[in-house]
Amino acid sequence: MEEYSDVYMEPSHTISLNQIRSALFGLAVGDALGVPVEFMNREALKRNPVTDMSGYGMYNLPAGTWSDDSSLSFCLAEALTEDFDMGRIARKFVKWKDKSYWTPRGSVFDIGITTNRSINRLKRGIKPELAGGSTEDSNGNGSLMRILPLLFHIKDMPLNERFELTRLVSSITHSHIRSVIACFYYLEFARLLIHPSDKLEVYKTLRREFIGNLDSLGINPEAFEPFDKLLTDDIFAFNEEEIGSSGYVVETLEASTWCLMTTDSYSAAVLKAVNLGGDTDTTSAVTGGLAGLLYGYDQIPKRWIDVLARKNDIEDLCRRLANRLQANGIDHPGLQ
Repeated sequence: MEEYSDVYMEPSHTISLNQIRSALFGLAVGDALGVPVEFMNREALKRNPVTDMSGYGMYNLPAGTWSDDSSLSFCLAEALTEDFDMGRIARKFVKWKDKSYWTPRGSVFDIGITTNRSINRLKRGIKPELAGGSTEDSNGNGSLMRILPLLFHIKDMPLNERFELTRLVSSITHSHIRSVIACFYYLEFARLLIHPSDKLEVYKTLRREFIGNLDSLGINPEAFEPFDKLLTDDIFAFNEEEIGSSGYVVETLEASTWCLMTTDSYSAAVLKAVNLGGDTDTTSAVTGGLAGLLYGYDQIPKRWIDVLARKNDIEDLCRRLANRLQANGIDHPGLQ
């Protein structure tokens, strides 16, 4: 059996196994909280809010069942336990859809339209970076929901490389610039949360620097406009009625950031996300990834982790990813 060190060392940075756990379990637990009430509207959830992990509901599956959000995140994380390779990531996505790989209970029960079409293109031999939906109506949250594991691969790369790898990985299913920017904002937020941070300072730092960074990358300023609530306003100052929770990538990013900024614990953040209604599993998964990093693995309720499907496999994946980072450093031939 391989030995795993708890800390990945770089010249001036560390990443702990616990931080990888915080992100991946944070995402999966949030996802599983939302699965039973997916597509339920906000008014119904106000009358009967989610307060704990539950089962059955929408898909008639046991408590602790996560969805495609976590499945594809785990596929990406597993691909990153080896050298970065777009083909390898794409093959794991195809294996998930066709052979129920990295599913919680042996079957795929939820898949987005754009993701489904993109994986079918992969099966026809389209290059991964060209497979994703590129039109404005292809801006669902299907790449945002699974992008978090990329954080640990790119976190210490220069800005242009962080953005380019984010663009490539998003583009397997969602290549429109709006989806790419959403993924990049999310990963940059997560990157600032890796080390002990005040979330308000992180938010303000990102708001102060993000547009300038995109400008320096040569991105058309018109592409920033859909993100005004995050980039020019204070997202936490909006009322709940002003926060959407559909499957639209901008709404998911806004909602997850709002839930993080207006709560003070992991459990409060993910429950607030679920109870917004709509795309409950994805909003809570995206929120849960950030909240896990902010508050730490030990602050995710143990009773929620204990009931999580394949928790031992997720733990093993976290260890394999940490081991890869420690043993081999960062390699990114995908940019060559």
